[in-house]
Amino acid sequence: MSHTRRTDLVLLLVAIVWGSSYLAAKTATSALPVLVVLFARYAISALVCLVLVRRPFGSFSRDEVRAGALLGLTQAAVLLLETYGVAHTSAANAGLIISLTIVLTPLLDRVSGRGGLPPKFFAAAGVCVVAVGLLMAGNGLHAPRTGDLLMLVAAVVRAGHVALVGRLTAGRDVRPLHLTAVQMAVGSALFAVPVAGDLPALAHAGATTWTELVYLALFCSVFAFLAQTWAVQRTSASRASLLLGTEPVWAVAIGVCLGGERLTVLAALGAGLMVAGTYWGQSVERAHRDPAKALPGAPSPGCAARRLRFVLNRRTG
Repeated sequence: MSHTRRTDLVLLLVAIVWGSSYLAAKTATSALPVLVVLFARYAISALVCLVLVRRPFGSFSRDEVRAGALLGLTQAAVLLLETYGVAHTSAANAGLIISLTIVLTPLLDRVSGRGGLPPKFFAAAGVCVVAVGLLMAGNGLHAPRTGDLLMLVAAVVRAGHVALVGRLTAGRDVRPLHLTAVQMAVGSALFAVPVAGDLPALAHAGATTWTELVYLALFCSVFAFLAQTWAVQRTSASRASLLLGTEPVWAVAIGVCLGGERLTVLAALGAGLMVAGTYWGQSVERAHRDPAKALPGAPSPGCAARRLRFVLNRRTG
């Protein structure tokens, strides 16, 4: 298997895992309060990150602590909106609406010396947006529900989060895993106080609910972040964004197959357009990128900043 194909498969696996997170979160929030679910997810993720870092907090750089503390606040806001949103809408709709942020990632990626991406790339992104619209209509979304509106707000806040990441990490020596560990610790602290009175509910949660909590923390947060970091270091942020843009297709597929949600002809058409738009955009981006100007393993400072910005754009909580 070629290096490029292996990297693409890892990114696709991350998209599948994230696509499954909506159903897992929806099921978990049907058994536990939303804030309890968020606290458990953050706490488990924080413990695992600290074990992987294998360093006391005193060894974290000042930039990592400062940036991680502020980004932990914005990241917690994103997850709070997403989790409340998915609790009040279908898992498929949640994955579809939040995926509208994929059109923002390439815009934030336009900082290289080679200029912006060609118009064809944005045409491919437009196809993805149309696909999302068909998928939403195909699942019966007409008048937005509370959960749908919360997911729209979450998409906007996520865009603000990635913009802040760019400002706080540009030109600074910030290690992704250490930064994530700080964010997880901040999120755990934020939700610990509000859920103090509800923590006994965790002790009475069933095995299925705990499995979902562990899955959200270990697979949808820690594993997905590390796998994505590995993959994005070996490709461009724009190409990765297109592969990760298949997340809503997996959200629909898992929602239908495991969650019993309805799949219509329009939804199937939307899924097909999403895949077509993804691979069209991928081919345009590959042709636009000149491998001779960027040696593997030695990205330019601008490229490194874009990658870190993109990595942290995704849900690392």
